[in-house]
Amino acid sequence: MKMNRSSTKEAEMAEAPFKQGTLIRGIGSFYTVRDSNHQEYTLRCKKKFRRDGISPLVGDEVLFQPGKGEEHGWVEEILPRKTECLRPPVANVTKLVIVIAPVPEPDLLLVDRQISRAFAQGMEVVLVVNKCDLSMETAERIKREYRFTGIPVIPISAKNGTGIEQLRKALTGPHLCCFSGQSGAGKSTTLNTLLDLNLETGNISEKISRGKNTTRHTELIEKNGIRVMDTAGFNLLEAENALEPGSLKERYPEFASYEGKCRFRECLHDREPGCAVTQAAEQGKISRERLERYRELLAEAREAWRDRYD
Repeated sequence: MKMNRSSTKEAEMAEAPFKQGTLIRGIGSFYTVRDSNHQEYTLRCKKKFRRDGISPLVGDEVLFQPGKGEEHGWVEEILPRKTECLRPPVANVTKLVIVIAPVPEPDLLLVDRQISRAFAQGMEVVLVVNKCDLSMETAERIKREYRFTGIPVIPISAKNGTGIEQLRKALTGPHLCCFSGQSGAGKSTTLNTLLDLNLETGNISEKISRGKNTTRHTELIEKNGIRVMDTAGFNLLEAENALEPGSLKERYPEFASYEGKCRFRECLHDREPGCAVTQAAEQGKISRERLERYRELLAEAREAWRDRYD
């Protein structure tokens, strides 16, 4: 029986084995995937992903069908994700690198939101304090506030190279790292210095003291033993709708040694009488400022939990 051209093409694609690779870039409806031989392919996604409400993310491991000649190929399957970030929207990150700086003023509530979500998924976290050539005071403050969390705090200056070697050691290895944080903190500038790249960078608006977003899409970069994503900055991160309020404290490693020592068994460390965590903060054994921000996030979690069925 004679087959038409489209039927022949479909039969050839069905017989061809799928390849596996990592999604390293997505622009518009086109995606770039890199295989284990470092060969890159331009692909599109089939409509079934949209029907299923699935969006491909940079960092996704995928099965794909390469195109022939000038034709693009197709993403056939997105493999199960180990981790998933809402902002920036990326997948399979194992080490989250949060970059802050003296300017713009660090939003530590935003930082703690990111840490909370990272710890909930088993990610490691590194705090990078950039622009220390302007002031070391911010770095010293961050070190004090996070010294009981086990999170490394690395002061750097992407401008003059201070601390870059320490950061390089922290990122080298099998980790899939993601640079994240406020616009204007210097994520792309840091990557330029770290990996000898030429990513576009921006300046701080003098009028509003806020960074301008120069990174317009997320990209996975592999160089010199480091796998890292450069992402667009952001200044807001919404509350988690499905977070049971009582589980938030489990994301704070500095609370762990005080669990079971409060007067009430179900203490949420929200100013209850006889709270061991409150007492520890008053004695300087944990950060009072971070505890206050925890209570802000707890209040948000309670409200979102109450309204989850509305």
